[in-house]
Amino acid sequence: METNGIERKAGMEGDRDLQFLLQGGDLLKVRSASWKKTRYFKLQEDCKTVWHESKKTFRRKQTFTLDDISAVRLGRQSEGLRKHTEEHVEGRCFSIMFKGRRKNLDLIASSEEEARQWVSSLEKMLNSMNNLSRQQKTEHWIFNCLRKADKNNDNKLSESELKSFLRLINIEVDDDYAEELFKKCDKSKSGFIAGEEIEHFYDLLTHREEIDVIYGEYAKTTGFMSAENLVDFLLKEQREKAALADAHSIIEKYEPDENAKQNKLLSKDGFLMFLHHPEAMVLNADHREVYQDMSQPLSHYFISSSHNTYLMEDQLKGPSSTEAYVRALLKGCRCVELDCWDGSDDEPVIYHGYTLTSKILFKDAIKAIKEYAFKASDYPVILSLENHCSVEQQEVMAQHLSSILGSALVNSPLGDGMPKEFPSPEELKGKFLIKGKRLNKLETMFAPEASADDDTDVTEEEESNDDNEEEEQEQEKPKKKLKLAKALSDMVIYCKSVHFHGFEDARNNLSFYEMSSFKEGKALTLAEESANAYIHHNVEKLSRIYPAGSRTDSSNYNPVPLWNSGCQIVALNFQTTCPDMDVNQGRFLVNGKTGYVLKPAYMRDVNTEFDPITLTRGDWLKHKTLHIMVISGQQLPKVNKKKSSIVDPLVKVEVFGVPADVAEKETHYIENNGFNPKWNTNFQFDVYVPDLALVRFAVEDYDSTSDNEFIGQYTLPFNSLQMGYRHIPLLNKNGDLLPSAGLFVHIMTLDDE
Repeated sequence: METNGIERKAGMEGDRDLQFLLQGGDLLKVRSASWKKTRYFKLQEDCKTVWHESKKTFRRKQTFTLDDISAVRLGRQSEGLRKHTEEHVEGRCFSIMFKGRRKNLDLIASSEEEARQWVSSLEKMLNSMNNLSRQQKTEHWIFNCLRKADKNNDNKLSESELKSFLRLINIEVDDDYAEELFKKCDKSKSGFIAGEEIEHFYDLLTHREEIDVIYGEYAKTTGFMSAENLVDFLLKEQREKAALADAHSIIEKYEPDENAKQNKLLSKDGFLMFLHHPEAMVLNADHREVYQDMSQPLSHYFISSSHNTYLMEDQLKGPSSTEAYVRALLKGCRCVELDCWDGSDDEPVIYHGYTLTSKILFKDAIKAIKEYAFKASDYPVILSLENHCSVEQQEVMAQHLSSILGSALVNSPLGDGMPKEFPSPEELKGKFLIKGKRLNKLETMFAPEASADDDTDVTEEEESNDDNEEEEQEQEKPKKKLKLAKALSDMVIYCKSVHFHGFEDARNNLSFYEMSSFKEGKALTLAEESANAYIHHNVEKLSRIYPAGSRTDSSNYNPVPLWNSGCQIVALNFQTTCPDMDVNQGRFLVNGKTGYVLKPAYMRDVNTEFDPITLTRGDWLKHKTLHIMVISGQQLPKVNKKKSSIVDPLVKVEVFGVPADVAEKETHYIENNGFNPKWNTNFQFDVYVPDLALVRFAVEDYDSTSDNEFIGQYTLPFNSLQMGYRHIPLLNKNGDLLPSAGLFVHIMTLDDE
């Protein structure tokens, strides 16, 4: 079968890597030490789906799309390959990692050369898919592209030709909707569309009444938008500083029609493509990069943090995996937790103590962390050790940390002499900090005579699994003694774990590097009853919050009230999908997704009077009225692929922040339309402390008999909203982008005079 000119349109005509994938080949699929079977893998003609044949007669042929892949890794890098294969096949192994919860695909090629070819070819395809959006077509758009797509010049296109063609001209289409529209246009039911039917298909797909209206308002030049008209639109509607030069570069970049481009005009197609570009979407483009001051002490930042990082699912019987660390780190997490216990053969293991969760080797976790720590962010990673090991195995832990992390491990204070405050994220780039128990104060490193308290006992801090214990009872319990290995103790520099005995005690007796961990319930009480004292405490010291042990399903708590109290390390179960995790992802969406976000100035000031509950007057009060018009939705996916029903979508807009700002409003639902629902609903919110507020847009499928089903969401900080007409991308419950779905809204904030 011909490849319908797809490679030509992808700019990969005659490409060796593409040809290799289209031809495919046999690979050994590895599931366990005993399950290793040959499967034939190849890329299908749509250049998007990978197919493999199963040897079972009744098995459907199995497929996955390139969109599903998060990474391809050469070598025995996955847990499965390390466990189930021998070292001598290292060069022939590779793994395909998927987004969401789908299991890795572990494969062995027949030669090292072939393994390299699979990995480089797949990576090239992934890159070219990601770059398609930049590879705008410069020919007169739809006709030229269609002429090329029509390989055999019969002026007809099949459905698969059409889909791949649309992908190439940078219009994402959900497969279900493409099929529906195709059927509408294929009046002759021939399985092909031709001539005017093709134009009709394109119009149906791109026709957006609401865009027509906006475009019509500003297209004053014989039905086109001139550069001057575009400047008008940017100034008046989008509230952006814009000059003619900006308009010219937008036309140059987004106008697909060569003729219009030469005359410095923007057609409706070009206007739509511009509005869909990330720079023009709801998130302020400047905030996508690092835009905050990164040279302040560590305690001045909110830090993306994970709890029980080793778990893939729940806390009673779920699998532990090094893959869970990789996923959290790739999501920008900067503080990971390691529950360490004695293992066999003198090798410490990580798992959820006293439960049936599986175990992984401490050294394997450290290797995975080392490899993936700085792929998403260059800023420091904190390893939070919960140590239940014997002194002997603690020595082994110290050896592994030292040999695997090498010079990236901070094992003495930066600079000369005893530090007075934390170093900054900037100074700690590419470094690891260990959080754990320490036998003595850091000061003893600089005054050896003071180290008389160099005892090997410290009291053990249990993250208790029993949440119903009364606090009083806890006081009476004799503390378990933990013997501590000096080598491990000496690696704890800036994050020494200590018990919390109240803010006054902390102020008088604790050094800046001595930090406490708080169970969520205790932390929330402090955040409600003494928020200002908590904020003061968190100006100079770090606080870590963790979920209650009773959350055996690894559910989460709302991180916002704890951020409002200045807590930096608010640890959530990254393996669990939920609105709390969405809010966490939204908080750290900005500042280059580095996992560090600078707290507002009034939360970094030792004399601050800020209290998020009582909200007295001060710099933090910047009352704004937020006007949001939810206009329309595009190509919302079906929630339940099995049901033939189409979605009945509604949109919820939620504001998170200080208690006075928390609010939620929702639109009516639209029956049976996920393709282009229109709500045209206006909402108004009062926001008093914009610096701490976040806005979440959630789309749900209305159900009269049970809970609405989640379709997608997007959360971002209030201060990162762009004004005017904006598209909002949507993320699925795993936090990955839904490729073709979105919302279209109008946003305006007015300052309260």
